[in-house]
Amino acid sequence: MFQQSTPHPVRFKPLPAPKHWLATGLVLAAAVVLAGWAIQAVPGLTLAELAVDDDFSRHHSSVLTGLALVLNVLFGPVAGAIIVIAVSLYLALIRRSPQDAALFSLTVASGWLTCQVFKAVIGRIRPDPALLFDPLVPEPVSNSFPSGHTCLAVALTLAMFFLVRETRWAKPVLCAGAIVTVVVAWSRVYIGAHYPLDVVASLPASIAAVMIMAGIWNRYAPALTTAIHSRAMSRRTPK
Repeated sequence: MFQQSTPHPVRFKPLPAPKHWLATGLVLAAAVVLAGWAIQAVPGLTLAELAVDDDFSRHHSSVLTGLALVLNVLFGPVAGAIIVIAVSLYLALIRRSPQDAALFSLTVASGWLTCQVFKAVIGRIRPDPALLFDPLVPEPVSNSFPSGHTCLAVALTLAMFFLVRETRWAKPVLCAGAIVTVVVAWSRVYIGAHYPLDVVASLPASIAAVMIMAGIWNRYAPALTTAIHSRAMSRRTPK
């Protein structure tokens, strides 16, 4: 009679997060909200930012415009959702790592979708395209602070970093993600969809949300992962 071997437990890799992740994340989020309110309360600041947008608008070039328009679509809501779904399905079905698929989707969702909460609370309206020399993509009247495109770039960078954090690809992914984020942030001002401080605020806004998600993941994911693994193994065990 062959003795059935005991399955090895699922290895759980905690995410990098500060010790006081909840307090740190909430303080950072509160700072973003207060900054957004303060920016709107300072006389002349919005006009100064609009002047930056208009300066970009007066110096468009075909190459930069093409790049900005591609990024406008690639990091937009539809393409962003497709990217998240495609990568999550690849991780779950091809790589057979539902844990990584869940981690990736949760990281992107927290850093990206929370942007809408900040927008609603802060309530800053986008730059008026009628005041720009050459508005490339006139956006509908909607909230502007922070930038959803830039938040998605930050969230994707952190999600990819979490997946490769224990490999030699960790630093290259962070560096490449930082470059892409800066370019996406520039493109939002270039096409006149956001004020400069909108895109700057996207970094702490997205990081705050991901930080809280990482803390929750570290606290609850190990038990949940073990329970799911145990249930899966029990179904495979012949009775």
